[in-house]
Amino acid sequence: MSRTTKKVTPGRILFVGAGPGDPDLLTVRARSVLTNATTAFIDPDVPPGVVELIGSVHRPEAVPPTRRTKAAKPDPEADAPEDAAEATDATEEAPEDPVNIHPALGDPADVAKTLVATAKTGVDVVRVVAGDPLTSNAVLAEVTAVARTVVQFEVLPGLPAAAVVPSYAGMALGSGYTVADMRGEVDWAGLAAAPAPLVLHGTAGHLAEATAALIEHGLSPNTPVALTVNGTTCAQRTVEATLETAAEQGGELTGPLLLTIGKIVSQRGKLSWWESRALYGWTVLVPRTKEQAADMSERLVGHGAIPKEVPTIAVEPPRSPAQMERAVKGLVDGRYQWVVFTSTNSVRAVWEKFAEFGLDARAFSGVKIACVGEATADRVRAFGIEPELVPSGEQSSLGLLEDFPPYDEVFDPVNRVLLPRADIATETLAEGLRERGWEIDDVTAYRTVRAAPPPAETREMIKTGGFDAVCFTSSSTVRNLVGIAGKPHARTIVACIGPKTAETAVEFGLRVDVRPETASIPDLVEALAAHAARLRAEGALPPPRKKSRRSRS
Repeated sequence: MSRTTKKVTPGRILFVGAGPGDPDLLTVRARSVLTNATTAFIDPDVPPGVVELIGSVHRPEAVPPTRRTKAAKPDPEADAPEDAAEATDATEEAPEDPVNIHPALGDPADVAKTLVATAKTGVDVVRVVAGDPLTSNAVLAEVTAVARTVVQFEVLPGLPAAAVVPSYAGMALGSGYTVADMRGEVDWAGLAAAPAPLVLHGTAGHLAEATAALIEHGLSPNTPVALTVNGTTCAQRTVEATLETAAEQGGELTGPLLLTIGKIVSQRGKLSWWESRALYGWTVLVPRTKEQAADMSERLVGHGAIPKEVPTIAVEPPRSPAQMERAVKGLVDGRYQWVVFTSTNSVRAVWEKFAEFGLDARAFSGVKIACVGEATADRVRAFGIEPELVPSGEQSSLGLLEDFPPYDEVFDPVNRVLLPRADIATETLAEGLRERGWEIDDVTAYRTVRAAPPPAETREMIKTGGFDAVCFTSSSTVRNLVGIAGKPHARTIVACIGPKTAETAVEFGLRVDVRPETASIPDLVEALAAHAARLRAEGALPPPRKKSRRSRS
């Protein structure tokens, strides 16, 4: 009896241009392809922020490995819209990564053979290159080799660094400029005679030969030069020099380098917008999980900072689901007049329980919703519901109590409030609601557990002042960070979201430098940026610390 073999339909090969460095500069199509990729081959100079996007839609939420030891102690009510507190330790296995990412090694012909062979197994193959695919001779050779086969391919252009990096460094190229690559063969005589400005790709190791050749072929040694590394990222650095001094001044610059030559360099003082932001070049410690830190990190990057997220707390379901199941049944049966959400985690926990029972936002019909702060309220609004009450003043449990109405037996048909919270939240809010005449169902919606210590390198940065600032969003983030990693160095600027958090920081011997008037993530970041701008204006900022190669990487 003969066997039939099912023919595999080859996948496609997608050549994706990663652009000059900033992932926000990817095209919409490129971002979609990268996040949905399952197999990718990347060049070593593809920016790390772009690499992190590859296959991101397939990865489950990371759970930091931790170890359970002892019961938790109660923590003062958090100032932030999260009520996470000091917690126990726990252990979970990290999920297996479903995405295959490989380095693109060998000459273009070998890389093309590997791409084609992988595509013939039936998977789409994403080939990621820095800049724009068809402006690199090596990648062009790969595309040409693939085009000779039966495998379908696409080319997704990326913004070329030569056109973008000078703009981020404050130099307007205009409509006429000349681009060359110092890493290959260059017609130096023709380049020296070409229309200025000149934009050259390379590394610090190419500077001596390039500048000497241009001077030899007629350019003045005093011609202005700008050397930019890590272009369009928050680690971008631009050094001004002349053709005569560029090799000496740029000798220690590491990574892909762009050399801009011409009179436009002298205009940087007027047009330098990227490197002149308040927190530019600062490394800021964000002691929150990646999911919780997304908004803060994005805002820090907007001010030029490099955020480093260090989880101090992990969130787990309650040990027994019975309480939450009864609470959801009570919502459906009209048992509650109010639901009070004290964190985004509590909102998430309730909606996950809704999903288990096949419920949606209609289960809140006839129930009023109060939120401790705007971040929590935004999470509720994401489900199509507008909260009836958000504190008009301080966004905390105390602020919510100031605005919460007392029970009125005439106007309130039900006298019961559902309070879904963390397992170790304090009684401040519940006691205050009882004093206003309400019956409280204080339900454990989730448990908070202490995260594992960060890597040794991060702990060393915390203790030795490797971080320029740290942003604390609750008392528990202070307590847990010190517990798993140690106290931040005295030179690190400490920003606290509110009075309770600041009080805890002082208890641990920290100097609180920044505290916004309103306890919210946006106001915390804005207050830190304003503080940095004042220090810069006063000349109080120390010169940038020279970071090790390992730290820069």
